[in-house]
Amino acid sequence: MDIHEYQAKELLANFGVYSPPGALAYSPEQAAYRSREIGGDRWVVKAQVHAGGRGKAGGVKLCNSDTEIQETCEELFGRKLVTHQTGPEGKGIYRVYIEGAVPIEREFYLGFVLDRTSQRVMIVASAEGGMEIEDISAKKPDSIVRATVEPAVGLQDFQCRQIAFKLGIDPALTAQMVRTLQGCYRAFREHDATMVEINPLVVTGDNRVLALDAKMTFDDNALFRHPQISELRDKSQEDARESRAADRGLSYVGLEGNIGCIVNGAGLAMATMDTIKLAGGEPANFLDIGGGATPERVAKAFRLVMSDGNVQAVLVNIFAGINRCDWVAEGVVQALQEVQVDVPVVVRLAGTNVEEGQKILAKSGLPVIRAGTLMEAAERVVSAWRKDQSENTTLRAAQ
Repeated sequence: MDIHEYQAKELLANFGVYSPPGALAYSPEQAAYRSREIGGDRWVVKAQVHAGGRGKAGGVKLCNSDTEIQETCEELFGRKLVTHQTGPEGKGIYRVYIEGAVPIEREFYLGFVLDRTSQRVMIVASAEGGMEIEDISAKKPDSIVRATVEPAVGLQDFQCRQIAFKLGIDPALTAQMVRTLQGCYRAFREHDATMVEINPLVVTGDNRVLALDAKMTFDDNALFRHPQISELRDKSQEDARESRAADRGLSYVGLEGNIGCIVNGAGLAMATMDTIKLAGGEPANFLDIGGGATPERVAKAFRLVMSDGNVQAVLVNIFAGINRCDWVAEGVVQALQEVQVDVPVVVRLAGTNVEEGQKILAKSGLPVIRAGTLMEAAERVVSAWRKDQSENTTLRAAQ
């Protein structure tokens, strides 16, 4: 789960990571009022969307008066901000963050991520702040400083000092840098984060170390331990399909293809997507309905998949261990009777009570295409999709 910049800064401030004074606004008038509250003579207006590259896309503006702030916000509110991370559809701007401008002397990149290879928290830092880490890696790989945190003892002050020295931080500012690094690590650890990124982390003209931008991402599986973090979720910034799935307890990731997948088990779901591509198709989603695939749960999965207008065929692939094939078959029949499914549906069942499941499908009288193996199912769903598209094209031409 991602959160907004202003939310990340509020969390990090609790751990001693400081930012310039700022305030949130939901309208141009409120934004102008916020600037007067903050004080000063220059402010930065930042669109709050879950995406990087906001500055290049026009989502970050420097303003010199409250009138200029109001005019800038009138241009931003309700607009779709398109960056390299949002895709062409962009993300809507419904709130902005007003922050006092500060005199910047130096910029740095600072990131904490979970390195799955070493199974440790990895610190990545660079003296080339303001750039995306991908650009830094490609253009100036020698500028990147890395350090690994030993989980048994946590981040040590000497490691923080080493990072500060390698970045060329003024020795007089080392204590502030240590505090910032330790604060980021504690926030990462205590909130079950998967990423904390500050870009840029700046040294100001009056010798302060401040976070000018901040991003945090959290492990969805640990949110039950952090209800205060769950409350920060902004569904307007998420894929609507994935939000609906999460609300229904389904594991779903939307893709760009046209063959919907309903599968039990993450590994089998990934194998199903690979096999669809091998057969010449493109999966529209990753969907794991989990171990307890009751008829109601299968019906929910069908409704979710069919809510995607790009889906032109559906493949149900169930290997029943904990599940039962007759339950899944009942769910498929229930879904096809309740949900308007006007695309080809291929069902492959294997495992517990598979014979009963096949009988339920056969007796239903519904136009379900059955398959015995995964490869056969993938080939049949791609073939059925192509045939259906060809017939639709012919019908439109005749009309």
